[in-house]
Amino acid sequence: MDSKEFKQFVIDKMEDLKARDIVDIDVSEKSTVTDNMLICSGNSKRHVVSIAQNVVYETKQAGHAPLSVEGQQEGEWVLVDLGEIVVHVMQDDTRDFYQLEKLWS
Repeated sequence: MDSKEFKQFVIDKMEDLKARDIVDIDVSEKSTVTDNMLICSGNSKRHVVSIAQNVVYETKQAGHAPLSVEGQQEGEWVLVDLGEIVVHVMQDDTRDFYQLEKLWS
């Protein structure tokens, strides 16, 4: 699976669990850590954690195990590091506060 297909695969897995307001930001020119950030919102702590867990499970099944997962205990903001893609699943208040789209765009 090439990087474009992999990114769409991850977006599909986010959408499978009704992630809202998915934003794809190309940070390849701004970051040496990753090429793309996918940011989405969940309705509650449980929803945020469920979206992230689905991404982790499905990418593992596809042979792309995450490098790390952060924030599952709190459920306000879960980060899934897939190497070339970093997924941010956030509750609305947290997303509004940190404004990652503004920071990286």
